[in-house]
Amino acid sequence: MNQRPNQPRIPPLPESEWDSETIELMQTLRRDGQVFNIFATLARHPKLLKRWLVFGNHVLSKSSLPAREREIAILRMGWLCGAEYEWGHHVAIGKQAGLSSDDIRRIAAGSDAPGWDPFEAALIRAVDELHADSFISDSTWRTLAARYNTEQLLDLIFAAGQYTLVSMALNSCGVQLEAGYERFPNGTAHTDKTPSSADQ
Repeated sequence: MNQRPNQPRIPPLPESEWDSETIELMQTLRRDGQVFNIFATLARHPKLLKRWLVFGNHVLSKSSLPAREREIAILRMGWLCGAEYEWGHHVAIGKQAGLSSDDIRRIAAGSDAPGWDPFEAALIRAVDELHADSFISDSTWRTLAARYNTEQLLDLIFAAGQYTLVSMALNSCGVQLEAGYERFPNGTAHTDKTPSSADQ
């Protein structure tokens, strides 16, 4: 895995440079008086930001996936992509959705970590397979489809894709994690997780 930038390649747009359209958009994104760096960075392309937010809002707020399972998938993809910014923010969101600190550590460890039930292990395996091969294997699909309906299966695929895209943008633009958010366990991400031959 290439070292991620420790400074922004595309700096967040300072509030003093926001035009009236950006000010209006940013007011909807402000949390506790703060606009996160991801949004201030994408403010340099406001048309892209505005359209991306529609899809992002579906994945994060309108998805048919249970919140806990959605966050397991998002965190696993952030881990695989080495996107510490995504990881830090979704650790916080995941804990609000019911994930424990042990769950967070298991997400980093992968589907074979002790403590997962068979379905959640399959959920992590699906993300691993999408990351490695852009395809969910038949065995993993059957496990997911035993519980998930068609909308949920689609929402899982699109959540994995959304946060692959987000990870690419965060990493390549050098978006820096704000203070107060958790960093990767042991200070590193593993990006070499691939499905085992038994899962193919």
